[in-house]
Amino acid sequence: MQLLQKFKLGKSKKSPSKGHANYAYTTARVRAMKSKILPKETYPRLMNMSIDEITRFIGESEYKEDIDELARIHDGVDLIEHALNRNLAVTFTKLLSISEGDVNFLVGEKLKKYDIWNIKTLLRGKYCNASTEEILEAIVAAGRLSYSFLSSLAAKGTYEEVISELANTEYYPILKGYDGTNLSDIENQLDKMYYAGLFGTIRESKSKDRKLFAEFIRMGIDLKNLVTLFRLKKSGIADPEMMNLMIDGGLRLKHRDIEKMMPLSFADFVSELESNPYWDVMADVVRPDMVSLIDIETRLKKHRLKSAASFSHVYPISIVPIMDYMLSKQNEISNLRIIVRGKAANLDDDIIKEQLVI
Repeated sequence: MQLLQKFKLGKSKKSPSKGHANYAYTTARVRAMKSKILPKETYPRLMNMSIDEITRFIGESEYKEDIDELARIHDGVDLIEHALNRNLAVTFTKLLSISEGDVNFLVGEKLKKYDIWNIKTLLRGKYCNASTEEILEAIVAAGRLSYSFLSSLAAKGTYEEVISELANTEYYPILKGYDGTNLSDIENQLDKMYYAGLFGTIRESKSKDRKLFAEFIRMGIDLKNLVTLFRLKKSGIADPEMMNLMIDGGLRLKHRDIEKMMPLSFADFVSELESNPYWDVMADVVRPDMVSLIDIETRLKKHRLKSAASFSHVYPISIVPIMDYMLSKQNEISNLRIIVRGKAANLDDDIIKEQLVI
């Protein structure tokens, strides 16, 4: 895990010419990295393999170093899980190492989601009395916090000790409010802080790249809010206080629209959505009697990927191809994890396939 070290992110103080040159270099490197993303034709092949065969297959791909490094201490599903986490962390910290200035800054801000994920994992682990090893299994050191630092936190005996070690971070003002019983509230505050931070970077500049970055982020907020709304409506929850779960700043789904839909029944909520720009993405899978929301979530994820790829072609030397690659890489990891976990649980192939985003 020596590769998972903390990168110091550069500031966005550079001339437009230097910024353009850095985008040209970084996007060229990213295009080469994206060319190694597994093609969609790979997944039907993986579905016909055993877990050992999948391990050998990905061990001959971009995951070779990860498989080789971890095969000494893990095997089977655990080996693949750890290799996927390691590869994602190494890949995204590589993005930081090959970028400078504004590119580096924006990528770093986006990757803070992993710092927040890891902090949540640490707090949940301490809450459940999980072992250090169990906590580390879920850690993805792809943000600003290094793997060695996160490992030291995982080894702490209590959540109070974890929070104390984070006293000099931007997350501490929220974390100090954790009392051992209000974890969901703290997690929600951390999520909102993340998006507030992203919007803060956008407001700092009127540059084209930050405007493009803003559109990318705001669409992500729309889709996140839609999934949350579907889950609430499907559970019969119409409490206006649930607005605290929603992230403000969406692109096409405004906060006032969400407030209007919050008190509605599932059927009325669906009717209201029919005039929403995202309706066409999911119209054919929304049914009054639907039991699972997997189809809807999968459709929204596919729409996100297609939009990012399309946007990337329009703005080939900008922040967009970099965000597009990050999204594609996350999706590849997710698909591999879905297949391996599904096979380990002896799920039917059809159930596994419907969760894949390809």
